[in-house]
Amino acid sequence: MPLTGQPSPDQPLYEIKANLFKALAHPARIRVLEVLSAADAPTPVSELLSIIDIGPTTMSQHLAVLKRHHVVRGERTGNAVFYELAHPKVSELLVIARTFLADTLQAQREQLDAISSLPPVTRP
Repeated sequence: MPLTGQPSPDQPLYEIKANLFKALAHPARIRVLEVLSAADAPTPVSELLSIIDIGPTTMSQHLAVLKRHHVVRGERTGNAVFYELAHPKVSELLVIARTFLADTLQAQREQLDAISSLPPVTRP
């Protein structure tokens, strides 16, 4: 993948998708997206820093990754930079991921409950 985040014309779609998911594959970036998704307006970096417990340099790096992959967009106003989701479907992607995770955890809980209802195992 080129460093600009732009896929090459001959790159298969599954590789482009994989690179998008790689860009999302960090807890801090997911948290940034959740905060931006819940916001009613573009959010200044200073507010993101107050909500998400990471340093300014690290935040800048994470925002750069998200921006490079066209997941967020930023705009400078004076000394502040404001970020927002680049596409409204990013919010849907977060909801789908959360639903998938909740369903998966529920299925695991049911399996654990089933194990706890088994009779005890005794040694011969």
